[in-house]
Amino acid sequence: MKIQTSSYLKMKTLVLSLVIISTVAFAEEGTITKQEIAQAQKIWGAGVVAIGKVYTNGGNYKKAAEDHVDSLYAYQLCPVLFCPTKAAEKQFRLTREGAVSYFVGGDKNFPEDKGFALQPWTKVRFENAGTFIHGDYAVAMGNYYFTPKEGEEVKVEYTFGYIKGKDGKLKINLHHSSLPYTKK
Repeated sequence: MKIQTSSYLKMKTLVLSLVIISTVAFAEEGTITKQEIAQAQKIWGAGVVAIGKVYTNGGNYKKAAEDHVDSLYAYQLCPVLFCPTKAAEKQFRLTREGAVSYFVGGDKNFPEDKGFALQPWTKVRFENAGTFIHGDYAVAMGNYYFTPKEGEEVKVEYTFGYIKGKDGKLKINLHHSSLPYTKK
């Protein structure tokens, strides 16, 4: 009986150890880092600038916007809560089409869209005020600054939520931005 108990305890310890090790390994693999958030923000900003360049050069800017949305937003994975800066009538964009329209305009369902990315902007930089990371989900909030060809950069407030896809890349499932409050 002592042999069976000893073997049972060793087996139970081994199984428990394997469960703990695999859980820790999975958590480390799925955890979003601040560096990944910074990289995703850099890619997002570069994408907005690229859409404007394609537009200025007479290229297929709608395709550039579609690629931007498809590669950076989670519409194919889960609901996306997108509330862009310059939208008042239909300010919530819960569909891929609504997001693409915001960036480049031209969708009769969103007549107020003039194409935010068509400005064109020459640079976008993020300043995170804070981040919250919980495993494969993160939220970042702060200001981002858009530099036009001429004039001063435009400060916009943002909150982005990120999920980590099975491919390990961050996708945006929450995008809220607004112009800062100004006293009159």
